[in-house]
Amino acid sequence: MSTDGKRTEYTCAYPRQAEESCPLALSELCLAQVCLSLDSLCSTHPDGSLRLSWAPLLPQEMADQLLHKMAAQGTLNDRTVGIFRSCEQLRLRRACVRSSPLSAEAFRLALCPHRLQELDASGVPGGLTGAHILSGLASNPECRASLQRLTLSRFQLGWTSLEMEEEQVGFSSLQGLRTLNLANTDLTDPFLEDICTLPQLEVLDISSTPVTELSALLGCRLTLRSLTAHGLRQLDMSPARVISILSQLHALRHLDLSDDRFASAPPSAENDEGAEGDEAVRLLLEGGSGILPALVSLDVSGRKKVTEGAVTAFVEGRRGLLFLGLLATGAGSCDVLSGKDNLKVTGEANEKQICESLRRYRERECFTREALVHLYQLTNDMYDQTRPDILKLVLGGMQSYSESLHVQLVASACVFNLTNQDMAVGMPHPLLSAVVHQVLEAMRSFPSHQQLQKNCLLVLCSDTILQDVPFDRFEAAKLVMNWLSGHVDRTLQRMAVAVISILVAKLSTEQTTQLGADIFIMKQLLGIVQQKAMAGVVDSTLKFALSALWNLTDETPTASRHFIQCQGLELYEEVLETYYSESSIQQKVLGLLNNIAEVEELQADMMQEDLLEHVVTLLQGPQVEVGVSYFAGGILAHLTSRQDAWTLDQGLRQTILEQLHAAILTWALPEREMVSYRSFRPFFSLLQTSQPAGVQLWAVWAMRLVCTQNGVQYCHMLQVEGAVEFLKILSSDLDTHSNVRGMAESILVMVERHQPTSSPLRTQTEKGHHGSS
Repeated sequence: MSTDGKRTEYTCAYPRQAEESCPLALSELCLAQVCLSLDSLCSTHPDGSLRLSWAPLLPQEMADQLLHKMAAQGTLNDRTVGIFRSCEQLRLRRACVRSSPLSAEAFRLALCPHRLQELDASGVPGGLTGAHILSGLASNPECRASLQRLTLSRFQLGWTSLEMEEEQVGFSSLQGLRTLNLANTDLTDPFLEDICTLPQLEVLDISSTPVTELSALLGCRLTLRSLTAHGLRQLDMSPARVISILSQLHALRHLDLSDDRFASAPPSAENDEGAEGDEAVRLLLEGGSGILPALVSLDVSGRKKVTEGAVTAFVEGRRGLLFLGLLATGAGSCDVLSGKDNLKVTGEANEKQICESLRRYRERECFTREALVHLYQLTNDMYDQTRPDILKLVLGGMQSYSESLHVQLVASACVFNLTNQDMAVGMPHPLLSAVVHQVLEAMRSFPSHQQLQKNCLLVLCSDTILQDVPFDRFEAAKLVMNWLSGHVDRTLQRMAVAVISILVAKLSTEQTTQLGADIFIMKQLLGIVQQKAMAGVVDSTLKFALSALWNLTDETPTASRHFIQCQGLELYEEVLETYYSESSIQQKVLGLLNNIAEVEELQADMMQEDLLEHVVTLLQGPQVEVGVSYFAGGILAHLTSRQDAWTLDQGLRQTILEQLHAAILTWALPEREMVSYRSFRPFFSLLQTSQPAGVQLWAVWAMRLVCTQNGVQYCHMLQVEGAVEFLKILSSDLDTHSNVRGMAESILVMVERHQPTSSPLRTQTEKGHHGSS
C-alpha cells in the first residue's frame, strides 16, 4: 500500500455521482460526452487510429482528464489513443491508462512524445510490457528528466527485452523519478539495484515481488522516504539483517511490512512460511526508539508475533506516529491506541479501525475481505442508524473486487445490514443506486452461489430501493427470475416473487414487452400460482405472483398470448372458484383477464360461457368489493364491444350488456387508489358512438375514477392523447345514453378545472403496483 498519499491523484473508478449526491461538474459531463462521440469527432488514419478532426488547444489538465475518462469508461485502446498523437492540442502531463488494452506501438506513438510527469499503467492487459514502457519513455529525452511518478503494478515487466542495440535501458534512465510502484510485478534483484541508483527516489513499492535481497536499498538511504514491502514471499535474509538494512534508511518515514499469509493458512496450523518476516517485525517493534526513530507510519497488518506490549512500547517511543496498521494481528485493543487522537489505526477492535482498514486497503483483497468480515459483525447491531459513510466504504470494496466471490459475499451481507428496514430511507439515492448496480453485478457474476444470491435478494427486497432508487430494473427482473427458476426455498421464493412483482410494475411498456417475450418467465410465475392454488393457501407469495402476472400482461400482447398458451385461462378459472371469498385474489385475477380481453386477437379464447357466467356473478352484490366488480366489468365491456367477434349466443351478449349497465350505476367510488393507467388508448374503441351504452359507461366510469383520484396526471393525459375529443362527441351526441352523457360531462368539467395547473405529462407513466398484499 502506498503511504505517500499527500496529494490528490486521478484514479480509474466509478463516476463521482455514483457515490455522492452532488451533481457532476459540467467539465466532467462534457468529457464523458466526448468519449461517447469520438467516432463522429474524429477521422480514421490508414493505420486505423483516430485523430480529432478539429480540436482547440485544450488546457493541459483537461487533456489529462480526457485520457483518464477514456480509461475509466473502457474506451481507451489502440484506435482511440491515437487522438493524443496531436501533442500540440492535447498536451499530457499526468497520464492514466490503467487497465486499458494498448499495444507497445500505440503506447510509443501516442504517449511517449509528451513531456510526462506521471504515468499510471497498472494492470494494462495485452502485449504491452514494462520493457516497452521503459524503452518508450527513455526514447524521449524530455521524459527522462520530467517523469516523476511511475505506476506499473499488476504488470508483466518483461525484463529479458530491456536491452537496446547500444545500451541497456533500466529505470535508472529516468533520472527524474521520485515515486515508483512495481507491486505485483516480476521485479528481480538486479533491477532493484538499478532502481536504487535513482538520485531522487523518495517512494518505492515492491510489494509481492520475487526480490530476495534488500541490500540495494542502501543506495537510496538518503532519499527514500516511503517503502512498501508487503508480502515479500521470496526474501532470503535473516530477520536481523533486514532490520539492519532498514535502520540505515535515514530518510524513511513510511514503512509497510504487512503480509497476507494469514488469509490462506488454517487458523490452527503453524505457518512457518513467513516466520522470518514475523520475527523481523517483532525485532522492529521491540527494538526501541533507536530503530527508525523518525517513522510516522508503520503497517504490520497480518503479521504474527505482534503483541500488545510491543505495540505499546513502539507507540510510546515515537511521539510523531500518525498511522499504525494492525489488521489481523489481534493487537488493536491496546490501551495506548485509544489515547492518541492523531494516530490512525487499521484493525478490527472497533468501528474506527475497521473503517480505516477499508479506506486504506482498497488494493489489498485479503485485507478488504478481513475488514468486511469484522464490519459485518459490527453492523449486525446497527438497527436504527443510517450510515452512508460506511456504506460508501463497502461499495468501494465491491467495486475494487467485483470478481472476488469472497469479497462480494461478505460485502453483500454488510450492504443488507446497512440498508435493512428503514435504514435505507436516509441514504443518498445516488449511493444506493451505485450499490444496487454492484449487487446486480454480483448476481450476474456468481449465478450458482446460493448464499450470495440470497444476500443480494435480501438487499433488493427493500421498499425504498424498489420504489425510489434509480437502477436497471429490467436487468434486475431478469436476474431474479433466473434465480427463482432453480430454488424452492419458501422464504426466498416469497421475497423473489415480491421483488419481481414490484420491478415489473416499474418497467416501461417496451421493457415489459421484452420481458414478457420470454415464455419461461410466464411458466415460472404460473407454476407458483398453481402450486399455491392446489394447496388452497392465501399468502403473500401467491398475491405477489398474481400481481407480477397482471403487470407483465399489461399492454403486452406477446405476454398475454403466452398466458393463453400456458393454460393460464384454465388455471385462473380454477383460482376464481377456489378463492371465491378472497377479494384480493379475485381482483388480481380479473385484472389480468382484463388485460387479455383488451387484445382483440385473444378475445376468441375467452368466449367460454362458464368463464363469462362466473365473471358476471362478480359484477355486483353485497359481498363483492367494487375493485372486483370494476375489473369484471372491464372484461365484459371489452368482450361485448365487438359484435362481429362475439361467437356465443347473441341473447347472452345482450343480457350481459344490460347487467353491466345496471351494475355500474351501483358502484361507489373507492377511497383508495384502485388502478392506474399508462394510457387511455385502449378505451378509445369503447368510446365510439356505435358502442352499446353499457360498454361506454364502463369506459367513462373508469376515466372518472382515475381523474377523481389523480386529476393533475390523468386530466392532462386525456388532453394529450385526444380522449377529450371522444368525450365531447359523446356528450353532444343525441343518441348517447343519459348516464354516459352525464358522466362524460363531469369528466370534461374536471379537465377544465385542472387545465391551468396541469403538470407536464411524464414521458413514462409508471404502472401502478397492483400487487400490494
